[in-house]
Amino acid sequence: MVDPGEGPFLQAALVCERVLTEQDGVLSLIRVVDRFFQREINTADPEQMPPFTVNATIAIMLKAGAARGRQTLRLRPEVPAGIRLPEVSAPVFFEGEERGVNLLLPMQFQAAQEGLYWFDVILEDRLLTRIPLRVVYQPTPTTGSSAGP
Repeated sequence: MVDPGEGPFLQAALVCERVLTEQDGVLSLIRVVDRFFQREINTADPEQMPPFTVNATIAIMLKAGAARGRQTLRLRPEVPAGIRLPEVSAPVFFEGEERGVNLLLPMQFQAAQEGLYWFDVILEDRLLTRIPLRVVYQPTPTTGSSAGP
């Protein structure tokens, strides 16, 4: 095992709406986001956010440093209530030095509650970072009827 001070190093960990991979392998991260807004009105209870589907991609970019060989990267989601959801894991392979690993994880989940969602990025047993994603509910104003004179 490599000393954490020698790598691998986290270059980026973020949520974006889309990722383009060019022919030469270069990535373009499109619309980096840290908030999703739900603007629908829940007709049954306007104060309660109706669940909606979040579609995005988590991009994690690592540089090897002194790290060599295969390791396991895990993504551990946590909902605003503090409940951890099942982890997603993927093997990554480090070649050393400036060589890196780009892990693109398409994400689709039902946001059932407003608040801050966290995605822990864990390499082997080391927490590298936490990616925040806030869901904000903005109910559409309802127009009331007013009686005229």
